[in-house]
Amino acid sequence: MTRSPTLFLSHGGGPWPFMEDRRVQYAKTAEAFARLPQLLPARPKAVLVITGHWEADAFTVSTSAHPPMVYDYYGFPEHTYHLKYPAPGKPELAAEVKALLTRAGFDCREDPGQGFDHGTFVPLGLMYPNADMPIVLLSLKSSYDPAEHIGAGQAIASLRDEGILIVGSGFTYHNMRGFNRPESTQVSYDFEAYLNEAIGNPDAARRNAMLADWESAPGARLAHPREDHLLPLMVAAGAAGNDAGRRVFVDEVAHVAMASYVFGG
Repeated sequence: MTRSPTLFLSHGGGPWPFMEDRRVQYAKTAEAFARLPQLLPARPKAVLVITGHWEADAFTVSTSAHPPMVYDYYGFPEHTYHLKYPAPGKPELAAEVKALLTRAGFDCREDPGQGFDHGTFVPLGLMYPNADMPIVLLSLKSSYDPAEHIGAGQAIASLRDEGILIVGSGFTYHNMRGFNRPESTQVSYDFEAYLNEAIGNPDAARRNAMLADWESAPGARLAHPREDHLLPLMVAAGAAGNDAGRRVFVDEVAHVAMASYVFGG
């Protein structure tokens, strides 16, 4: 079995692919997400998604065979609250994720009711529009400890050798008050440059240290007042092992840079 890479994707704002004006605004991202399966050495058996829209007191896995939808956004057109992405879950993968995390010393729980938020159904829907790719979700831990999230990624890294694609879904810039402000543009690019330098470092220990110390980056707290959309990168990087990362593409929407990365691809 060929080892799967890991991904970190800046998933964009709300249900943008389902709104004509937003689809135009995010045209570069839409095209790039649709091409992502071509970067993979083989079609994954399933995808494990760590999304910035789900956190819990302890790492938690979704165990439903038929995950529901989660419409965790506000002020969008009515039709976007009736979207369906009926991809299956994979309870046996959820059980394996829990076992790996528990074996590594993490408290890991199960949630049979957790469904697909837009950090999941937007990028995965563009990658696999037929909704035929099994998806399991892994929550963030609400303590927000970056080193702990890197460690969780390291604990589940062996899944890559089983044909499981590990995807962190968040944003390289996520300051709701900063979007659509010209002064945010340079902040977003400066912060992303730090992330890009970190993930491209061939020394995995150095990369992980830079990511754990992300608050020292230029404009860190301006880019992420809360790091919920950054921590999925930590899990993807931890699962990357010694594989260096690289930027797949960077888009600019709402006056900010939003970059996506691949490790080991």
